[in-house]
Amino acid sequence: MTDINWPPFILFYLAALIIPFAGKHLRSAVLLATPLLGLLLLYFQSGELLQDNAGLQLILLGQPLSLYRVDKLSLLFSYIFHIAAFIFAFFSLHLNDKSQHCTAMIYVGSAIGAIFSGDLISLFIFWEIIAISSTYLVMASRTEAAISSGIRYLIIQLLSGVLLLIGTLLFINETGSSVFSAMALFAVEHPHSPQISAWLILVAFGIKCGFPPFHNALTDAYPQSTATGTVYISAFTTIVAVYTLARAFAGADLLIYVGAAMAIFPIFYAVIENDLRRVLSYSTINQLGFMVCGIGIGTELAVNGAVAHAVNNVVFKSLLMMAMGAVLYRVGTVKGSELGGLYKTMPYTTVFCIIGAAAISAFPLFSGFVSKAMILSAVLAEQQTIIWLILLFASAGVFHHAGIKIPFFAFFGHDSGIRTQDPPKSMLVAMALAAAMCIGIGIFPQTFYELLPFSMEYKPYTSHHVLTQLQLLFFSALAFVWLKRLGIYPPELVSSNIDVEWLYRRLAPKLWLQIQQGLHRAETSVQSMAMKASAELIDATRSAATENGWLTGKWKTSSMVMLMVVLFGGLLIYNYL
Repeated sequence: MTDINWPPFILFYLAALIIPFAGKHLRSAVLLATPLLGLLLLYFQSGELLQDNAGLQLILLGQPLSLYRVDKLSLLFSYIFHIAAFIFAFFSLHLNDKSQHCTAMIYVGSAIGAIFSGDLISLFIFWEIIAISSTYLVMASRTEAAISSGIRYLIIQLLSGVLLLIGTLLFINETGSSVFSAMALFAVEHPHSPQISAWLILVAFGIKCGFPPFHNALTDAYPQSTATGTVYISAFTTIVAVYTLARAFAGADLLIYVGAAMAIFPIFYAVIENDLRRVLSYSTINQLGFMVCGIGIGTELAVNGAVAHAVNNVVFKSLLMMAMGAVLYRVGTVKGSELGGLYKTMPYTTVFCIIGAAAISAFPLFSGFVSKAMILSAVLAEQQTIIWLILLFASAGVFHHAGIKIPFFAFFGHDSGIRTQDPPKSMLVAMALAAAMCIGIGIFPQTFYELLPFSMEYKPYTSHHVLTQLQLLFFSALAFVWLKRLGIYPPELVSSNIDVEWLYRRLAPKLWLQIQQGLHRAETSVQSMAMKASAELIDATRSAATENGWLTGKWKTSSMVMLMVVLFGGLLIYNYL
């Protein structure tokens, strides 16, 4: 081994430099080879780095930067990011857009760089590159809606970066160090005294993670991106934020309640949403809620469950996004009201979508089951019964909107009459790889558990876990069928549903228009009064200057002296006070 172990993100940045000048075949080779080489580099270096942390160290403005801090937590996230990048490269091979490929390499490399950052300064640098590159992927379709959505997305992402920067500067000022590790929200000596720097950093992480009310950055941007762009941005940005929360704020009680809220409220919006990629965006927030809640519990089992679910989410959520991306690629829309019957001509995509739906719904023998079970067990072990019931209800909701609604309205339901075909083979290969991982992790969870941050003995396939989950899924499916037959289940309507974003997309413009109109009326009124007063003053002056006016009359000497004193006094006051 060399004295300096180079972090894998450098490979992705080099690939981004090569892609603009490469032909189609070389570009495809670079897209596929980069994550594989990065994975091999990581594998051969990880043993040494886990022992002595001999990663790349730099000095910037007197502050040490650690660009390659490796432990079991960062290693696991990096593994899944490399694997996801390889799968997504297959999915995007059909794309003849060098700018998207180049930006995707920068984006993935920055996400990996953020995972390995051992200090807050380098984390901030990668944090901002993630924001800018992901924004380009949102705007890559170059439609007016995508550009507007991208601008809103960028504003929220940059707000996160500004808060992280301010928090970092305050943290360095308070501690004299920029090391990125566990943080306390309240001072140890004064339990009621908040640590402002830690709170700012927490909010910065929360914005990127989709904490309410900033979650609309996801639901607004994801549906506007290209078929491949959405797959990328739905897999990395929020999971980087989950990693940072697990690194810095494990055991923070506040996250339990934030996570529970995130897990439950998106269900109601997802059920009535017509755009199926927007449904998956709400589903992303729902899944993030489970992770955040587990991090808030803070026990080894809970953190392991949150981390495992984050890794699984990258796979099964990407599989569903790829399935919808394939539909968008072939049909041109993912509106539930316009789809249906696609299983007849897109059979492979249908099967892969069902596998992703089963995984996200936590069916036994699928990946979601082996990670979500850990979170629920950890919550119950801490006697958080209400939170456990909320998460249980949220699990049923996931099955409704992601497990049933997505495949049902896209591929089954009514026959829309659309006759197309499965997407190109490269896209099918990508979905097949993700589907294999969903099944493989579900069948062999112990191998997966060995990679988690904390060693543990946990068996997901107990009779209690399996029966509880099967009952939940059975009665959820029964409720869907019953509501559908009674005509109570919300139909797929041609409509746009907005929640918190109504405040800045509807209310704020109306308020600003009212303010502008009020200011215009006030300006007009003041101008009118000023013109009237000026006219009266001019008339009075003219009247006074006439032959019989008071200005042309005879003045006593004493009156003139008094007038000069007053004028001179006013001049002194004006100049010296």
